[in-house]
Amino acid sequence: MDPVILARWQFAITTIYHFLFIPITLGTSLFLAVLETRYVLTGDEMYKSMVKFWSKIFLINFAMGVVTGIVQEFHFGLNWSEYSRFVGDVIGVPIALDSLLAFFLESTFIGVWIFGWDKLSKKAHAATIWLVAIGAHISAFWILAANSFMHNPVGFTLRNGRAELVDFGAIIKNPYVWHQYPHVITAGMTIAGFLYMSFSAWHLLQNKTKTREFFVRSFKLAATFALVGSVLVGLIGHAQGQFLAKIQPLKVMAMEGHWETEQPGSFTVIAGIDQKNMTNPWEIKIPYMLSFLLFNDFSSEVPGLIDLQAEAEAQYGPGNYIPQVALSFWSLRIMIGFGLLMILISGLAVLWSRNKTLEKRSWFLKLLIYTGLLPTISSIAGWIVAETGRYPWIVRGLQKIQVAISPNVSSGTIVFSLVTLTLLYAVLIVIGVSLALKYGTSDPVLAEEKGE
Repeated sequence: MDPVILARWQFAITTIYHFLFIPITLGTSLFLAVLETRYVLTGDEMYKSMVKFWSKIFLINFAMGVVTGIVQEFHFGLNWSEYSRFVGDVIGVPIALDSLLAFFLESTFIGVWIFGWDKLSKKAHAATIWLVAIGAHISAFWILAANSFMHNPVGFTLRNGRAELVDFGAIIKNPYVWHQYPHVITAGMTIAGFLYMSFSAWHLLQNKTKTREFFVRSFKLAATFALVGSVLVGLIGHAQGQFLAKIQPLKVMAMEGHWETEQPGSFTVIAGIDQKNMTNPWEIKIPYMLSFLLFNDFSSEVPGLIDLQAEAEAQYGPGNYIPQVALSFWSLRIMIGFGLLMILISGLAVLWSRNKTLEKRSWFLKLLIYTGLLPTISSIAGWIVAETGRYPWIVRGLQKIQVAISPNVSSGTIVFSLVTLTLLYAVLIVIGVSLALKYGTSDPVLAEEKGE
């Protein structure tokens, strides 16, 4: 097989495995920080018990994220050495800052937080979990800053066949990262909210009087996280889509399955995609809506993939510049469809938990046990759209995927590492999920049981 295809599959699989844990870390660290702040402000020992109970899932996830993340940087040198040679001077800076600043901040204070319960004051201890959360969010920013350069290269000059950094400020101010970063942060809030809401729903269905108040409180905060996160991630995603329509129109039109230039543009709800013939054999469309969604105007012209392909060939030379349309089209609809469903579910969860009718709706609690996966599936679909929609570029407009591969890497080597890592990660996933289920469904140790 083609080493390029194998290397792409390897990076995609290991990255998706890794990305399963990143937004959970972001959201759960913030959730725990809010909980411990409530403990400091109210002095209510139940909040302290809640922090200790829910932190088990956070710590399992954090460890899994670290283990699966270590492999990612090795890909650059082993499979993608030409990419590393080309952009190493640029993306090496934010990646180094992630390791030297953000990760050290996060990993140092997570140790202080774990072992400092009886050694620090309440306020000092709460400060440590906030520093962990801040470190996690700073880490996400630097990684996304490096990723954003691949989508929207800024702050560089081409010299001797390499992209060299000339303006670090431009990397920080890259508009792509400032659309992407809030989207990831609010996705983390949503994932954490649904995760803790699912576990709380399971416990409430057990009808244990002793822990009822514990999980009612947990559920309310988790539902609020889920609702705020799902609404914000949708609004930010909409703004991001309008931004992408300007700088990455081929990606956006692939997401929309939009082949012909139209004025005004119709929004395709669902369709059959025939990329070979550049058409949709069948489709359901809403007139004018795509113009409005992308440009806030019901009469704007919306370019089609056919015309955009011709423009790309005129600018970059012969080649195929259209991403995998069916993959982008359906991934976007999974993300949006699940997103709307999450807003509905979390809205009902907030409403019924506030008016104290939640526990009378056992059918809803049973449903919530399974909805914990919705934001994770939606998040993965979003990343598929973001990364595959950049095809054929690994760095948009500068370097194509097929020239970024290591020149001496063999198909056999990649197959071996691909199979090995996939199996290893699968085992780690099973272990991580099993531990999370074990601790998440156990009974909490309440303050009064410890004589506090």
